[in-house]
Amino acid sequence: MRFARTRRRVAVKKPSGSAARSLDPLTIVTFLWSPPKGYRSPYTCEHVNILRRMVRRNYPDPHRFVLITDNAAGLTEPDIEPFELWPDFADLRNPNGTNNPSCYRRLRLFAPQPGAFLGPRFVCLDLDCVITGDMRPIWNRNDDFVIWKAPGGNNNPYCGSMFMLKAGARPHVWTNFDPVKSPILTAQHGLFGSDQAWIAYTLGRDEKTWAKADGVYSYRLQAAQRALPGNARIVFFHGKPDPWDPDPQRKPWVCENYR
Repeated sequence: MRFARTRRRVAVKKPSGSAARSLDPLTIVTFLWSPPKGYRSPYTCEHVNILRRMVRRNYPDPHRFVLITDNAAGLTEPDIEPFELWPDFADLRNPNGTNNPSCYRRLRLFAPQPGAFLGPRFVCLDLDCVITGDMRPIWNRNDDFVIWKAPGGNNNPYCGSMFMLKAGARPHVWTNFDPVKSPILTAQHGLFGSDQAWIAYTLGRDEKTWAKADGVYSYRLQAAQRALPGNARIVFFHGKPDPWDPDPQRKPWVCENYR
């Protein structure tokens, strides 16, 4: 498959310093596609622009920022690299209900050759997050796969809001996926979600993870009713509310960082 690119590719140098020399350059990847009618959250290019600015402020090491999308109109940050969204599994619905996100398209990132435009090492990051601190301790590690540990419930070991992968490191997540059988298998095993459920079913429960000790938090489950934890680096608004909704916007730490 050829990947359409609409902006000039940005050359990236490797980070300096002894701790960073062994790391391949990092690409931050996020997705934006048109949701089904009536979906619970609207996503726009402005959310991509804000995420780009948050990453830039909190990850000063050289990196690229890639958006995989079906609509790049409205991007204003000049170093966002938009690529055409592939059609794979576009109409495959989440087995837990149509109002839950269906992110099976992200599974292509696990392909044996996910695309040269991604580079050798990348982080997949959801748009509905607030970055509040230095991301280098989280992302500057040489593991071939790390994923956010699910903050609670639903029998899930992982949450797909953030994962880091060396290209081609877990190819069977992609090659073993069957659009008919796989969603049924994950539901039968009590795993909630779309791509994150299949990742858990395929890889088991022993992959390396980020959690509260790393500064990775759930807004709804761990931060909504309290002050921002002192070690917080990134807070995910999985489910509702979103960081741009009225209630979160009343919190000073959200307004200060989500811009």
